[in-house]
Amino acid sequence: MNYGFVKIASAIPSLKVADCTYNIQQIESLIVQAEGKGVEIIVFPELCICGYTCGDLLGQQLLLEKCEESLFKLLDFTRSLQIISLVGMPVMVGGLLMNCAIVIQSGKILGVVPKTFLPNYKEFYEQRWFAPSTATNDQQVHLCAQTVPFGRNLLFHTQRTTFGIELCEDLWAPIPPSNELALRGAEIIFNLSASNELIGKNQYLLSLISQQSARCITGYVYSSCGFGESTQDIAFAGNALIYENGSLIAHSKRFCLEEQMVISEIDTERLLTERRHNTTFSENVRLIAHSSPIPLQQSTIHVQCQTVYPADELKLIRRINPHPFVPSGSVLDERCEEIFSIQTSGLAKRIVHTGARCIVLGISGGLDSTLALLVCVKTMDLLNRSRKEVIGVTMPGFGTTDRTYHNAIALMKSLDITIKEISIKEACIQHFLDIDHDPNNHDVTYENSQARERTQILMDVANQCNGFVVGTGDLSELALGWCTYNADHMSNYGVNCSIPKTLVKYLVKWVALTSVDDASKATLLDIIETPISPELIPANDDGTIQQKTEDLVGPYELHDFFLYHFLRFGFRPAKILYLAEQAFINQTNPEVAEDGMPVGTYDEATIRKWLKTFCRRFFTQQFKRSCLPDGPKVGSVSLSPRGDWRMPSDASSSDWLSDLES
Repeated sequence: MNYGFVKIASAIPSLKVADCTYNIQQIESLIVQAEGKGVEIIVFPELCICGYTCGDLLGQQLLLEKCEESLFKLLDFTRSLQIISLVGMPVMVGGLLMNCAIVIQSGKILGVVPKTFLPNYKEFYEQRWFAPSTATNDQQVHLCAQTVPFGRNLLFHTQRTTFGIELCEDLWAPIPPSNELALRGAEIIFNLSASNELIGKNQYLLSLISQQSARCITGYVYSSCGFGESTQDIAFAGNALIYENGSLIAHSKRFCLEEQMVISEIDTERLLTERRHNTTFSENVRLIAHSSPIPLQQSTIHVQCQTVYPADELKLIRRINPHPFVPSGSVLDERCEEIFSIQTSGLAKRIVHTGARCIVLGISGGLDSTLALLVCVKTMDLLNRSRKEVIGVTMPGFGTTDRTYHNAIALMKSLDITIKEISIKEACIQHFLDIDHDPNNHDVTYENSQARERTQILMDVANQCNGFVVGTGDLSELALGWCTYNADHMSNYGVNCSIPKTLVKYLVKWVALTSVDDASKATLLDIIETPISPELIPANDDGTIQQKTEDLVGPYELHDFFLYHFLRFGFRPAKILYLAEQAFINQTNPEVAEDGMPVGTYDEATIRKWLKTFCRRFFTQQFKRSCLPDGPKVGSVSLSPRGDWRMPSDASSSDWLSDLES
């Protein structure tokens, strides 16, 4: 199985202006390299066979004949190859010269796509030589002794994907041809380009491709000419770019003097899932079926490509992020600040609307309650209200350790909130007597009674002060059902409800390093290093935590990875397993990921084991998610029964578990 991945390449060959023989040799060399690496489709720059900057030489019959002669050579060269190649050259069509993309495979021309929008301003004057695609109604062209499909609306179908083509300026138009190609079924758009360089233009280009890829929910593969083109009046940096639904997944080096080729995979299964979920996209598909925003000069032509089988088992080149929820790179501070802003604005609205005189939350010394406390404090600052109106309640129980207790107290003190300490031990012992439960039997009743006692205390304290309870549970716990029904499962407003555990940990660390005093920083960093635990079972003899969550349900690092791909893209367990192996085993992983978080080491059996646990628990624990309290959606994944996830509580997981086993 290839799980929807299509391996593609964007190439920038060495070039000599008007030397078609030299240029085709360079193109052939890159095609052979790409074929050897399992590439299925490769794209080259605009007019790469002769060179974009030929100028009035494009009016010379000799150059046009040399282009076709070189294409003949390329067809013969590729006769035994299955790779699909997209090259650019001028083509005569019924007395008109057109700037075209030629699609070839195994010695055959599959189709010819002409450029629609010809720039004729400032340094560009393409209309001097070329006619646009709208100048003819021809649907076929005779080229290299073959009569082949012709037109701007060609769609090419392979075993794995459907793709369309536009050329350079087409992308810059108010309504690019790729809009319609995508709505008619193209999952990948290839662009043969010759965009020159100006100050600031490259950043605009990247933004343009990203937006078009996202708007059309496509892969977008761009190849622009580089070193070798004439620099008489302009210069070319060379851009080989691969985007997927707005995200850049591979790129070349700009202003390189050597040939370049970037290779990656586009996940068409992911794109199709996005399109199914996006009702606006499907509505536009319906509209385009009745009327085109640009009147079509011809109906869409479908071209069937030869089936391409991979040379060996699929091996991904693209990197799979082991921490898909965690921000990284240059947008780090901005993303973290935005997450806190969403949480605090949501909580602020609830405080103002209810007229609450205080907000109450349980403080355990663990990660989730720590993040919730930071949000509460920041919200009160935002509302210009006293932090003393945040009531933090620490409720020591049978499993509370000195480390978590002291961290809870220290953090509340350094943040200057109101502190309450209420032990739950005596109340739980009385409860065990009332229901005739042996307190030495540390079963689920023993654990859950403590969790429910804590929630009762929080609700009653909130009543006393005319406030409400802020929930601390996170997205990962809700996905696994790792919460006690009508206990920590319940609150009046859950600020962490769409924050997964890996992101909780990261946000707490970000706050510790950027925006608190030294005392709070020291406490926060120790909380981050504390094993995750509900602390409902007595500690070990040495006072350390005995009940470690990740020993029981599995590493949250893995579960968050599973959750992201399961909910965000609807991937099947087999594909999630494949991606997890790539992220945690196969790809060269540093000890620390791009986001700065450590990356765990797992084998295939371990990943499979916890993925099975995830699938089983996700289905069986839906009943807890069907009645969740309100809380703000922060990222692209949410489990709110009023928002992103409406699932029956009694759905069967058998097919998902079978898929994983198979």
